[in-house]
Amino acid sequence: MNEIKKVPIDKVVKPIQKFIQQEKSGGLILGISVIIALILANSPLHLQYHHFFEQKLGFQFNGSTYLEYSFHHWINDGLMAIFFFVVGLELKREIVAGELSNPRNAMLPIAAAIGGMLVPALIYFSLNPTGEVQSGWGIPMATDIAFALGVLYLLGSRIPLALKVFLTALAIVDDLGAVLVIAFFYTSDISMINLAMGLFFLLAMYIGNKMGVRSILFYALLGIGGVWSSFLLSGVHATIAAVLAAFTIPADVKLKEDIFITRIKKHLGQFANADPDNSAPTLTNDQLHILENVNTDTNNAIPPLQKLEHAMHPFVTFVIIPIFALANAGVSVLNINVDELLSTNVAVGVALGLLVGKVVGVVGFTWLCTKLKIAPFPDGMNIKNLLGLGLLASIGFTMSLFVTELAFSHEVYKVQAKVGIFAASIIGGVLGYLVLSNQSKKHNNS
Repeated sequence: MNEIKKVPIDKVVKPIQKFIQQEKSGGLILGISVIIALILANSPLHLQYHHFFEQKLGFQFNGSTYLEYSFHHWINDGLMAIFFFVVGLELKREIVAGELSNPRNAMLPIAAAIGGMLVPALIYFSLNPTGEVQSGWGIPMATDIAFALGVLYLLGSRIPLALKVFLTALAIVDDLGAVLVIAFFYTSDISMINLAMGLFFLLAMYIGNKMGVRSILFYALLGIGGVWSSFLLSGVHATIAAVLAAFTIPADVKLKEDIFITRIKKHLGQFANADPDNSAPTLTNDQLHILENVNTDTNNAIPPLQKLEHAMHPFVTFVIIPIFALANAGVSVLNINVDELLSTNVAVGVALGLLVGKVVGVVGFTWLCTKLKIAPFPDGMNIKNLLGLGLLASIGFTMSLFVTELAFSHEVYKVQAKVGIFAASIIGGVLGYLVLSNQSKKHNNS
Protein backbone atom coordinates (compact mmCIF):
# COMPACT_ATOMS: atom_id res chain seq x y z
CA MET A 1 0.00 0.00 0.00
CA ASN A 2 2.94 2.35 0.65
CA GLU A 3 4.58 1.79 -2.74
CA ILE A 4 4.07 3.95 -5.83
CA LYS A 5 2.19 2.12 -8.53
CA LYS A 6 4.64 0.72 -11.08
CA VAL A 7 3.94 1.00 -14.80
CA PRO A 8 5.78 -0.65 -17.75
CA ILE A 9 7.52 2.57 -18.83
CA ASP A 10 9.35 2.61 -15.46
CA LYS A 11 11.53 -0.25 -16.70
CA VAL A 12 12.87 2.12 -19.37
CA VAL A 13 12.86 5.42 -17.48
CA LYS A 14 14.24 4.33 -14.07
CA PRO A 15 17.66 3.08 -15.33
CA ILE A 16 18.08 6.29 -17.36
CA GLN A 17 17.20 8.45 -14.34
CA LYS A 18 19.59 6.45 -12.15
CA PHE A 19 22.42 6.92 -14.68
CA ILE A 20 21.78 10.68 -14.98
CA GLN A 21 21.82 11.11 -11.20
CA GLN A 22 25.26 9.52 -10.83
CA GLU A 23 28.05 12.09 -10.48
CA LYS A 24 30.45 10.17 -12.73
CA SER A 25 27.97 9.96 -15.64
CA GLY A 26 28.75 13.43 -16.98
CA GLY A 27 32.46 12.72 -17.29
CA LEU A 28 31.72 9.36 -18.93
CA ILE A 29 29.45 10.91 -21.58
CA LEU A 30 32.00 13.65 -22.22
CA GLY A 31 34.73 11.05 -22.69
CA ILE A 32 32.59 9.08 -25.15
CA SER A 33 31.82 12.29 -27.09
CA VAL A 34 35.53 13.11 -27.37
CA ILE A 35 36.27 9.60 -28.64
CA ILE A 36 33.46 9.82 -31.24
CA ALA A 37 34.77 13.20 -32.43
CA LEU A 38 38.29 11.79 -32.80
CA ILE A 39 36.98 8.74 -34.69
CA LEU A 40 34.95 10.90 -37.09
CA ALA A 41 37.88 13.28 -37.66
CA ASN A 42 40.13 10.35 -38.57
CA SER A 43 37.65 8.35 -40.64
CA PRO A 44 36.76 8.49 -44.35
CA LEU A 45 33.96 10.87 -43.25
CA HIS A 46 36.39 13.50 -41.94
CA LEU A 47 35.61 16.02 -44.71
CA GLN A 48 31.85 15.72 -44.14
CA TYR A 49 32.42 15.94 -40.38
CA HIS A 50 34.30 19.25 -40.60
CA HIS A 51 32.06 20.62 -43.36
CA PHE A 52 28.89 19.97 -41.34
CA PHE A 53 29.90 22.36 -38.55
CA GLU A 54 30.74 25.09 -41.06
CA GLN A 55 27.16 25.19 -42.39
CA LYS A 56 25.53 28.60 -41.78
CA LEU A 57 22.35 29.29 -39.89
CA GLY A 58 20.64 32.68 -39.62
CA PHE A 59 17.30 34.46 -39.51
CA GLN A 60 15.65 36.27 -42.40
CA PHE A 61 13.33 39.26 -42.05
CA ASN A 62 12.16 41.51 -44.89
CA GLY A 63 14.75 40.04 -47.22
CA SER A 64 17.67 40.66 -44.83
CA THR A 65 19.60 37.99 -42.92
CA TYR A 66 20.45 38.46 -39.27
CA LEU A 67 22.70 36.55 -36.87
CA GLU A 68 24.03 34.34 -39.65
CA TYR A 69 26.75 32.16 -38.13
CA SER A 70 28.15 28.67 -38.68
CA PHE A 71 26.91 25.74 -36.61
CA HIS A 72 30.30 25.79 -34.91
CA HIS A 73 29.82 29.44 -33.94
CA TRP A 74 26.26 28.83 -32.71
CA ILE A 75 27.49 25.95 -30.54
CA ASN A 76 30.38 27.95 -29.04
CA ASP A 77 28.48 31.22 -28.56
CA GLY A 78 24.93 29.93 -28.19
CA LEU A 79 24.82 26.52 -26.55
CA MET A 80 27.92 27.22 -24.46
CA ALA A 81 26.24 30.36 -23.15
CA ILE A 82 23.75 28.00 -21.48
CA PHE A 83 26.69 26.07 -20.00
CA PHE A 84 28.15 29.30 -18.63
CA PHE A 85 24.73 30.34 -17.33
CA VAL A 86 24.66 27.19 -15.19
CA VAL A 87 28.26 27.91 -14.13
CA GLY A 88 27.05 31.35 -13.04
CA LEU A 89 24.20 29.81 -11.05
CA GLU A 90 26.64 27.44 -9.32
CA LEU A 91 28.98 30.33 -8.55
CA LYS A 92 26.21 32.43 -7.01
CA ARG A 93 24.92 29.48 -4.96
CA GLU A 94 28.40 28.76 -3.61
CA ILE A 95 28.96 32.43 -2.75
CA VAL A 96 25.53 32.86 -1.11
CA ALA A 97 25.32 29.64 0.89
CA GLY A 98 28.03 27.20 -0.20
CA GLU A 99 31.73 26.57 0.34
CA LEU A 100 32.61 30.10 -0.77
CA SER A 101 30.24 31.78 1.69
CA ASN A 102 32.58 31.22 4.66
CA PRO A 103 35.79 33.22 4.03
CA ARG A 104 37.96 30.91 6.15
CA ASN A 105 36.70 27.71 4.50
CA ALA A 106 36.94 29.33 1.09
CA MET A 107 40.53 30.53 1.41
CA LEU A 108 42.18 27.17 0.68
CA PRO A 109 40.31 26.29 -2.56
CA ILE A 110 40.56 29.93 -3.70
CA ALA A 111 44.33 29.88 -3.18
CA ALA A 112 44.56 26.50 -4.94
CA ALA A 113 42.56 27.81 -7.89
CA ILE A 114 44.65 30.98 -8.17
CA GLY A 115 47.84 28.93 -8.12
CA GLY A 116 46.32 26.52 -10.63
CA MET A 117 45.68 29.43 -13.00
CA LEU A 118 48.82 31.54 -12.56
CA VAL A 119 51.51 28.84 -12.78
CA PRO A 120 50.14 27.18 -15.97
CA ALA A 121 49.82 30.59 -17.65
CA LEU A 122 53.40 31.49 -16.70
CA ILE A 123 54.76 28.16 -17.98
CA TYR A 124 52.95 28.58 -21.29
CA PHE A 125 53.98 32.23 -21.63
CA SER A 126 57.64 31.42 -20.90
CA LEU A 127 57.63 28.96 -23.83
CA ASN A 128 55.55 31.19 -26.16
CA PRO A 129 56.49 34.79 -25.35
CA THR A 130 55.86 36.43 -28.76
CA GLY A 131 53.60 36.32 -31.83
CA GLU A 132 50.08 34.92 -32.21
CA VAL A 133 51.00 31.85 -30.19
CA GLN A 134 51.37 34.11 -27.14
CA SER A 135 47.58 34.51 -26.92
CA GLY A 136 47.19 30.84 -25.92
CA TRP A 137 48.32 31.49 -22.33
CA GLY A 138 44.73 31.17 -21.11
CA ILE A 139 44.31 27.62 -22.45
CA PRO A 140 46.05 25.67 -19.64
CA MET A 141 44.45 27.80 -16.92
CA ALA A 142 41.11 25.99 -16.97
CA THR A 143 39.94 22.78 -15.26
CA ASP A 144 37.11 20.65 -16.64
CA ILE A 145 34.92 20.28 -13.54
CA ALA A 146 32.71 17.53 -15.03
CA PHE A 147 35.62 15.34 -16.08
CA ALA A 148 37.68 15.93 -12.93
CA LEU A 149 34.76 15.18 -10.61
CA GLY A 150 33.78 12.22 -12.80
CA VAL A 151 37.19 10.63 -12.22
CA LEU A 152 37.04 11.45 -8.50
CA TYR A 153 33.58 9.90 -8.10
CA LEU A 154 34.79 6.68 -9.76
CA LEU A 155 36.54 6.08 -6.44
CA GLY A 156 33.19 6.32 -4.63
CA SER A 157 33.04 6.35 -0.83
CA ARG A 158 36.74 5.50 -0.55
CA ILE A 159 37.47 9.22 -0.99
CA PRO A 160 36.81 11.54 1.99
CA LEU A 161 33.93 13.96 1.40
CA ALA A 162 36.30 16.86 2.15
CA LEU A 163 38.31 16.08 -1.00
CA LYS A 164 35.19 16.13 -3.19
CA VAL A 165 34.06 19.43 -1.66
CA PHE A 166 37.56 20.92 -2.04
CA LEU A 167 37.84 19.92 -5.73
CA THR A 168 34.33 21.22 -6.45
CA ALA A 169 35.06 24.60 -4.83
CA LEU A 170 38.45 24.78 -6.57
CA ALA A 171 36.90 24.05 -9.98
CA ILE A 172 34.13 26.63 -9.45
CA VAL A 173 36.65 29.36 -8.56
CA ASP A 174 38.69 28.17 -11.55
CA ASP A 175 35.60 28.63 -13.74
CA LEU A 176 35.17 32.17 -12.41
CA GLY A 177 38.80 32.87 -13.29
CA ALA A 178 38.26 31.51 -16.80
CA VAL A 179 35.19 33.73 -17.24
CA LEU A 180 37.18 36.81 -16.19
CA VAL A 181 40.04 35.88 -18.52
CA ILE A 182 37.59 35.51 -21.43
CA ALA A 183 35.94 38.84 -20.55
CA PHE A 184 39.13 40.88 -20.34
CA PHE A 185 41.53 39.18 -22.73
CA TYR A 186 39.53 37.29 -25.37
CA THR A 187 37.02 39.93 -26.40
CA SER A 188 37.01 41.41 -29.91
CA ASP A 189 36.22 45.00 -30.97
CA ILE A 190 33.40 46.32 -28.82
CA SER A 191 30.20 48.00 -30.03
CA MET A 192 29.38 50.35 -27.15
CA ILE A 193 25.75 50.78 -28.26
CA ASN A 194 25.02 47.04 -28.16
CA LEU A 195 26.97 46.68 -24.93
CA ALA A 196 24.94 49.50 -23.36
CA MET A 197 21.72 47.78 -24.47
CA GLY A 198 22.91 44.53 -22.88
CA LEU A 199 23.73 46.29 -19.62
CA PHE A 200 20.29 47.99 -19.68
CA PHE A 201 18.54 44.59 -19.91
CA LEU A 202 20.85 43.28 -17.19
CA LEU A 203 19.83 46.19 -14.96
CA ALA A 204 16.17 45.39 -15.66
CA MET A 205 16.76 41.80 -14.51
CA TYR A 206 18.49 43.05 -11.36
CA ILE A 207 15.61 45.45 -10.59
CA GLY A 208 13.15 42.61 -11.18
CA ASN A 209 15.04 40.54 -8.61
CA LYS A 210 14.94 43.33 -6.02
CA MET A 211 11.22 43.91 -6.66
CA GLY A 212 10.50 40.23 -5.96
CA VAL A 213 9.87 38.98 -9.51
CA ARG A 214 10.28 35.20 -9.42
CA SER A 215 8.97 34.29 -12.87
CA ILE A 216 11.45 32.17 -14.82
CA LEU A 217 9.84 33.41 -18.05
CA PHE A 218 10.64 37.05 -17.12
CA TYR A 219 14.33 36.28 -16.66
CA ALA A 220 14.45 34.03 -19.74
CA LEU A 221 12.98 36.70 -22.06
CA LEU A 222 15.24 39.48 -20.78
CA GLY A 223 18.26 37.21 -20.46
CA ILE A 224 18.10 35.62 -23.92
CA GLY A 225 16.26 38.25 -25.95
CA GLY A 226 18.02 41.17 -24.30
CA VAL A 227 21.31 40.48 -22.52
CA TRP A 228 22.64 37.54 -24.56
CA SER A 229 21.72 38.87 -28.01
CA SER A 230 23.07 42.36 -27.20
CA PHE A 231 26.37 40.99 -25.90
CA LEU A 232 26.63 38.71 -28.96
CA LEU A 233 26.38 41.75 -31.24
CA SER A 234 28.61 43.92 -29.02
CA GLY A 235 31.83 41.94 -29.44
CA VAL A 236 32.00 40.99 -25.74
CA HIS A 237 31.79 37.21 -25.65
CA ALA A 238 28.21 36.06 -25.18
CA THR A 239 29.18 33.59 -22.46
CA ILE A 240 29.98 36.58 -20.21
CA ALA A 241 26.38 37.73 -20.63
CA ALA A 242 25.22 34.30 -19.46
CA VAL A 243 27.25 34.47 -16.25
CA LEU A 244 26.14 38.03 -15.48
CA ALA A 245 22.50 37.11 -16.16
CA ALA A 246 22.82 34.13 -13.79
CA PHE A 247 23.86 36.47 -10.97
CA THR A 248 20.55 38.36 -11.26
CA ILE A 249 18.45 35.22 -10.59
CA PRO A 250 16.87 35.35 -7.09
CA ALA A 251 18.57 33.08 -4.56
CA ASP A 252 16.12 33.63 -1.69
CA VAL A 253 12.92 31.81 -0.80
CA LYS A 254 9.47 33.33 -0.55
CA LEU A 255 8.41 30.80 2.08
CA LYS A 256 10.83 29.98 4.89
CA GLU A 257 11.46 26.35 5.84
CA ASP A 258 9.64 26.29 9.20
CA ILE A 259 6.56 28.01 7.75
CA PHE A 260 6.65 25.63 4.76
CA ILE A 261 6.65 22.58 7.05
CA THR A 262 3.69 23.93 9.05
CA ARG A 263 1.68 24.69 5.90
CA ILE A 264 2.40 21.30 4.31
CA LYS A 265 1.28 19.49 7.47
CA LYS A 266 -1.92 21.54 7.37
CA HIS A 267 -2.46 20.70 3.68
CA LEU A 268 -1.92 16.97 4.35
CA GLY A 269 -4.56 17.02 7.07
CA GLN A 270 -6.99 18.82 4.79
CA PHE A 271 -6.24 16.39 1.98
CA ALA A 272 -6.98 13.34 4.15
CA ASN A 273 -10.26 14.84 5.43
CA ALA A 274 -11.41 15.98 1.97
CA ASP A 275 -12.21 12.40 0.91
CA PRO A 276 -12.80 9.98 3.81
CA ASP A 277 -13.82 7.27 1.33
CA ASN A 278 -10.70 7.21 -0.86
CA SER A 279 -11.58 4.10 -2.85
CA ALA A 280 -12.14 6.06 -6.10
CA PRO A 281 -9.12 6.33 -8.45
CA THR A 282 -9.76 10.05 -9.08
CA LEU A 283 -9.56 13.05 -6.73
CA THR A 284 -12.28 15.34 -5.47
CA ASN A 285 -12.33 19.04 -6.40
CA ASP A 286 -11.32 19.92 -2.84
CA GLN A 287 -8.32 17.59 -3.07
CA LEU A 288 -7.28 19.14 -6.38
CA HIS A 289 -7.35 22.64 -4.85
CA ILE A 290 -5.35 21.41 -1.84
CA LEU A 291 -2.69 19.88 -4.11
CA GLU A 292 -2.51 23.13 -6.07
CA ASN A 293 -1.83 24.92 -2.78
CA VAL A 294 0.86 22.31 -1.96
CA ASN A 295 2.44 22.95 -5.36
CA THR A 296 2.35 26.73 -4.86
CA ASP A 297 3.92 26.50 -1.40
CA THR A 298 6.57 24.09 -2.70
CA ASN A 299 7.51 26.50 -5.49
CA ASN A 300 7.69 29.37 -2.99
CA ALA A 301 10.02 27.29 -0.78
CA ILE A 302 12.55 26.69 -3.59
CA PRO A 303 14.88 29.54 -4.65
CA PRO A 304 14.51 30.23 -8.41
CA LEU A 305 18.31 29.97 -8.68
CA GLN A 306 18.36 26.37 -7.41
CA LYS A 307 15.24 25.45 -9.36
CA LEU A 308 16.90 26.59 -12.59
CA GLU A 309 20.24 24.97 -11.75
CA HIS A 310 18.58 21.65 -10.89
CA ALA A 311 16.43 21.70 -14.04
CA MET A 312 19.20 22.75 -16.45
CA HIS A 313 22.13 20.73 -15.14
CA PRO A 314 21.17 17.41 -16.85
CA PHE A 315 20.56 19.22 -20.17
CA VAL A 316 23.95 20.91 -19.99
CA THR A 317 25.76 17.74 -18.90
CA PHE A 318 24.16 15.29 -21.30
CA VAL A 319 23.32 17.48 -24.32
CA ILE A 320 25.31 20.72 -24.52
CA ILE A 321 28.74 19.49 -23.38
CA PRO A 322 28.66 16.37 -25.63
CA ILE A 323 27.64 18.53 -28.63
CA PHE A 324 30.44 20.96 -27.83
CA ALA A 325 32.93 18.08 -27.62
CA LEU A 326 31.73 16.66 -30.94
CA ALA A 327 32.19 20.05 -32.60
CA ASN A 328 35.57 20.94 -31.09
CA ALA A 329 37.46 17.79 -30.12
CA GLY A 330 37.85 16.35 -33.62
CA VAL A 331 41.58 16.45 -34.33
CA SER A 332 42.81 14.54 -37.38
CA VAL A 333 45.92 12.80 -36.04
CA LEU A 334 46.48 10.98 -39.34
CA ASN A 335 47.34 14.24 -41.08
CA ILE A 336 49.49 15.64 -38.31
CA ASN A 337 53.05 16.27 -39.33
CA VAL A 338 55.37 15.89 -36.35
CA ASP A 339 57.58 18.72 -37.57
CA GLU A 340 54.50 20.93 -37.98
CA LEU A 341 53.19 19.90 -34.57
CA LEU A 342 56.47 20.94 -32.96
CA SER A 343 56.99 23.99 -35.19
CA THR A 344 55.95 26.10 -32.20
CA ASN A 345 55.84 25.47 -28.45
CA VAL A 346 52.02 25.62 -28.31
CA ALA A 347 51.48 21.88 -27.74
CA VAL A 348 54.35 21.64 -25.26
CA GLY A 349 53.28 24.84 -23.50
CA VAL A 350 49.68 23.68 -23.10
CA ALA A 351 50.67 20.16 -22.00
CA LEU A 352 53.26 21.31 -19.46
CA GLY A 353 51.01 24.16 -18.33
CA LEU A 354 48.22 21.72 -17.50
CA LEU A 355 50.19 18.72 -16.30
CA VAL A 356 52.99 20.49 -14.43
CA GLY A 357 51.59 23.98 -13.86
CA LYS A 358 48.27 22.83 -12.42
CA VAL A 359 49.92 20.40 -10.01
CA VAL A 360 52.60 22.85 -8.87
CA GLY A 361 50.08 25.70 -8.59
CA VAL A 362 47.35 23.78 -6.75
CA VAL A 363 49.65 21.86 -4.40
CA GLY A 364 52.14 24.71 -3.89
CA PHE A 365 49.63 27.48 -3.13
CA THR A 366 47.56 25.20 -0.86
CA TRP A 367 50.63 24.05 1.06
CA LEU A 368 51.80 27.65 1.39
CA CYS A 369 48.41 28.70 2.83
CA THR A 370 48.59 25.97 5.48
CA LYS A 371 52.18 26.85 6.39
CA LEU A 372 51.26 30.52 6.76
CA LYS A 373 48.31 29.35 8.92
CA ILE A 374 45.82 31.15 6.67
CA ALA A 375 43.69 28.01 6.63
CA PRO A 376 44.19 24.40 7.79
CA PHE A 377 43.89 21.25 5.70
CA PRO A 378 40.28 19.93 5.69
CA ASP A 379 39.70 16.65 7.56
CA GLY A 380 40.96 13.71 5.52
CA MET A 381 43.27 15.80 3.30
CA ASN A 382 47.04 15.49 3.28
CA ILE A 383 49.81 16.48 0.88
CA LYS A 384 49.66 13.13 -0.96
CA ASN A 385 45.96 13.11 -1.81
CA LEU A 386 46.26 16.84 -2.55
CA LEU A 387 48.77 15.80 -5.21
CA GLY A 388 46.07 13.52 -6.65
CA LEU A 389 43.62 16.42 -6.75
CA GLY A 390 46.23 18.59 -8.45
CA LEU A 391 46.61 15.94 -11.15
CA LEU A 392 42.83 15.79 -11.65
CA ALA A 393 42.82 19.59 -11.95
CA SER A 394 45.07 19.18 -15.01
CA ILE A 395 42.10 17.74 -16.92
CA GLY A 396 41.23 20.69 -19.13
CA PHE A 397 38.98 19.30 -21.87
CA THR A 398 35.88 21.52 -22.12
CA MET A 399 37.15 24.88 -20.88
CA SER A 400 40.59 24.54 -22.47
CA LEU A 401 39.07 23.59 -25.84
CA PHE A 402 36.72 26.57 -25.52
CA VAL A 403 39.56 29.04 -24.85
CA THR A 404 41.54 27.49 -27.73
CA GLU A 405 38.78 28.51 -30.15
CA LEU A 406 38.95 32.08 -28.80
CA ALA A 407 42.73 32.32 -28.65
CA PHE A 408 43.71 31.24 -32.16
CA SER A 409 42.50 31.89 -35.68
CA HIS A 410 45.27 29.77 -37.24
CA GLU A 411 44.09 26.15 -37.59
CA VAL A 412 47.58 24.70 -37.04
CA TYR A 413 47.83 26.38 -33.64
CA LYS A 414 44.39 25.06 -32.69
CA VAL A 415 45.46 21.51 -33.55
CA GLN A 416 48.70 21.90 -31.58
CA ALA A 417 46.78 23.19 -28.56
CA LYS A 418 44.24 20.36 -28.74
CA VAL A 419 46.97 17.73 -28.87
CA GLY A 420 48.52 19.29 -25.76
CA ILE A 421 45.13 19.36 -24.02
CA PHE A 422 44.38 15.71 -24.81
CA ALA A 423 47.84 14.50 -23.78
CA ALA A 424 47.86 16.37 -20.45
CA SER A 425 44.23 15.60 -19.60
CA ILE A 426 44.57 11.86 -20.21
CA ILE A 427 47.89 11.55 -18.34
CA GLY A 428 46.66 13.79 -15.48
CA GLY A 429 43.37 11.93 -15.16
CA VAL A 430 45.01 8.49 -15.06
CA LEU A 431 47.78 9.53 -12.65
CA GLY A 432 45.32 11.40 -10.43
CA TYR A 433 43.08 8.33 -10.22
CA LEU A 434 46.04 6.04 -9.38
CA VAL A 435 47.43 8.39 -6.69
CA LEU A 436 44.04 8.85 -5.00
CA SER A 437 43.20 5.17 -5.29
CA ASN A 438 46.52 4.24 -3.67
CA GLN A 439 45.99 6.79 -0.90
CA SER A 440 42.46 5.53 -0.21
CA LYS A 441 43.74 1.93 0.12
CA LYS A 442 46.39 3.02 2.62
CA HIS A 443 43.79 5.02 4.55
CA ASN A 444 41.36 2.09 4.69
CA ASN A 445 44.10 -0.36 5.76
CA SER A 446 45.37 1.87 8.53
